Amino acid sequence: MPELPFPLPADDRTLSPHTGYTRAHWEAAADGLLHAALRYATPGQALIDLPGPPSRSGVRSDGLEGFARTFLLAAFRAVGASGKNQHGILERYTAGIARGTRTPGRGDAESWPVIGHHGAQGQPMVESASVALGLRLTAPWTWEALPPDAQDRTEEWLRGALRHQPAPNNWYLFPLTVAGFLDDVGRGDAETARAIERGLGLLEGWYQGQGWYSDGDGRSFDHYNGWALHMYPLLHAHLAGDAELLDRLGPRLRTFLEGFSLLFDADGAPIHHGRSLTYRFAAGASVALGALTGHTPLAPGATRRLLSGALRHFLDRGALSEDGVLSLGWYGPHAATLQRYSGPGSPYWASKGFLALLLPPDHPVWTATEEAAPAEGPDRALALPAAGFLVQTTGRDGLVRLHNHGSYKLRPWEAEHPPADPLYARLAYSTRTGPTSADNTPDNHIAIEERGVRSARLRIHPLAAGPDWLASSHTPAFPDGGPRAPSLRIDSLTLVRGRLEVRVHRTVGVPAGTRIHHSGWAVALSPGAPAESEEGAEIRLDGGEVTGQLLGLHGWETATAVRAPRGTAYGPWALVPELTGTVGEDPSGTLFVALASLTGEPAPAPLTDLATTEVNGLTVTVRLRDGQGVVVDFGADDAPTVTEAGP
Repeated sequence: MPELPFPLPADDRTLSPHTGYTRAHWEAAADGLLHAALRYATPGQALIDLPGPPSRSGVRSDGLEGFARTFLLAAFRAVGASGKNQHGILERYTAGIARGTRTPGRGDAESWPVIGHHGAQGQPMVESASVALGLRLTAPWTWEALPPDAQDRTEEWLRGALRHQPAPNNWYLFPLTVAGFLDDVGRGDAETARAIERGLGLLEGWYQGQGWYSDGDGRSFDHYNGWALHMYPLLHAHLAGDAELLDRLGPRLRTFLEGFSLLFDADGAPIHHGRSLTYRFAAGASVALGALTGHTPLAPGATRRLLSGALRHFLDRGALSEDGVLSLGWYGPHAATLQRYSGPGSPYWASKGFLALLLPPDHPVWTATEEAAPAEGPDRALALPAAGFLVQTTGRDGLVRLHNHGSYKLRPWEAEHPPADPLYARLAYSTRTGPTSADNTPDNHIAIEERGVRSARLRIHPLAAGPDWLASSHTPAFPDGGPRAPSLRIDSLTLVRGRLEVRVHRTVGVPAGTRIHHSGWAVALSPGAPAESEEGAEIRLDGGEVTGQLLGLHGWETATAVRAPRGTAYGPWALVPELTGTVGEDPSGTLFVALASLTGEPAPAPLTDLATTEVNGLTVTVRLRDGQGVVVDFGADDAPTVTEAGP
C-alpha cells in the first residue's frame, strides 16, 4: 500500500467498520487533491497545466480541462463547508475565470480556448459544464464576486456551448447544464430554454428501461449512465427545485441504483467496463446523487460504504503520483485504459465522486454506521435485459462480474469495422480483472478463424433473458482484407450459479471445419508464471488475488494459456485461458459448451469436479455438483430457452 502524499485522519472503525473513512477523510482527500493540482496553475490561475502527454485537443484545452474539473471539486468542497473558503481556493478559481474569459481564443498564456463544434474545438464544451456547475453551486462566493464585465464575458463564453454542435451522446447535457446556471443567475432566455428542452427531450429517447440510458442512439451502456446521464439532468432538477422533473427522473435513478449498487466489489472497486475508466471513483456520483435527491434504495450506511470503498480503493492502490496528482490510468499509469481524448486533466472528472459533500455533515449518510455493500451479501444473479447485462456476485469473496450481452460502442449508422474496443466487446468484465489490450489475445471472447484471421465481436444483438441468464448474437467481423461473411452468426448464452458460469455458443452458417476459439478471464501474473492444466483440459490461472478457470465441456478439442504481454489495468503481464474447436457438419449449427470461473476464494475446487454435460443436437443439459441442472435449447427458434433439468 503506497504512502499517500497528503495526510488523512486516522481510521474510524467504529463509525465505519468496513472502510474506516468518515466525512473528515473525504474533506482531507479533497483538500489534498486540490492543493496538488493547483501547484500547476498558470500565474493568472486561468489554466491548470498538469504534467503528462497532451490529448488530441492540445495543451491549451488540456489546461482548461485541469481548471474546470478541479473547480468542480472545489465547489463540492466549499458547499459542503457551508461556504467556508478553504485556504482561499475559491478566490483563485474566481480570478482564473476572470482571466481566462478576458480574450478567449487568443494565443497568450492564459486565455481559454473558445467553444467549438464536436470534432472542431469541441472539448471546451465538455469543460463548460464543469465551470457552469461550479459557478451555480458557489455563486455567492464566485459569480457574485466577479465584476459585471467579467460576468458578461463569462456568460458569452459559456453561450458557446449553446451555439455549437455537441457529440451525439451525453454531450447534449453540457449545454443543458450551462443553460441551467444561466437561468439560475437571472440570465436565462429563449436560447437557454431551448438547450434545456433539447437535452431533456433527447434523454427521453435514450431511456431503455430498468434505470439505464444509452449514451446516445444505439446500445452503448457504461459508467456514463451514472456519472453523466443521470447526474446532470437530475442535479439540475434538484438545484432548480423542479418537482415535476424530479418526479420523472428520480424513480429511474432509484431503479438504476438497485442494480448498479451491486457493481462495487467488497474491496471497493467499481466494475472495470466501458470508456473513461480513468475517472475512477466518479463511479460513485450516482450513488451520492440518490442520497441527495432522496431517490435511492440504499440505506445511508450502505451508501457511504460504496462511496468510501471506491475512494479508498484507488487511494490505497497508487492512483496518485508522488506529488498527489491523479495519474492517467487505473491504479498507476495505464495507457490501454485511456482514450484519444484523455489528457493530463482528464482524471479529475473523478471530482464527481465528491458530490457526496453536498450532503450536510449531519446527514445520515455521514452519521449512520457503515453497512455492508450489496455485493457482500448472498450470492446474486441479476439480469438487466434493458442494457444487456447479467450481474453476478459472490458473497464469500465479494467479487463482481458483469456479463455483456447487449452493450457495444457503435452508432446505428456505423459499419462494423474491427478491431473491437476491448472495453465494450468482451463477453464479461469484473471488479478484479481488466480486458487485455487490442494488441493481445482477447479475454472473454468467442471468435471463428478464417484465412488465419480471427473475428471480432462488435454489434451485439440481445436474444433472450431469464433470472440468471442472458443470450445474444453477433455477426463475426473481420479486419480489412479479411473475409466478408454477413450470413454467419454466433449465438452466445451465459448462465450463472454461484461462482460458476455456463457458457454456451452456437455457430450458424459457419462452414464445417472452421476453427473456433473461446477465451476466459485474463489474470495478471508475473512473466513466466505457469498455467496449471487439470484433467479434462481445464486451464487454471492463479494470480494470488483471483483464480481464473476455464473448462471445455463439449465441442472443444484443445486448451491452452496464451500470453498477454501488454497485461491489463491490474498488472503489466497476464495470461488468458483459451479453448479451440472445430465447427461440425450439421447445417443447423454446432454447439460449444464451456464452464468458467473467476473467484477470490482460496484453493477453489477444479471445475472438472463440478459439472457434467449431455448434448443432443442443439440442446445441452448441464448438471452441477450440487444437483442443480439446466437445459439450454437452441433448437426451438432463433432465441434459446432455458429450463430446469429433471432428475
